Amino acid sequence: MAGDQNPRPSGGPDDIPTGAGQGWTALSYLIGGMLVWGCIGWLVDQWLDTGGIATGIGVVLGMAGGIILVVRRLGTPT
Repeated sequence: MAGDQNPRPSGGPDDIPTGAGQGWTALSYLIGGMLVWGCIGWLVDQWLDTGGIATGIGVVLGMAGGIILVVRRLGTPT
């Protein structure tokens, strides 16, 4: 019957999300970058006993990397 058919997913690896999907993608890139590089900075702090300086640098680098990633992936419409 016509009501029993499921829609096929149209997503592929190169598809750019639209609407709210772009916002969630951008937010996850920014938060993910801050967390990953912040944790790497924390590990460097523990190793070198620098008192939190490397953690701050890691978080800032993570934010910058997240912004670059958002601009590259979502910034240019095709």
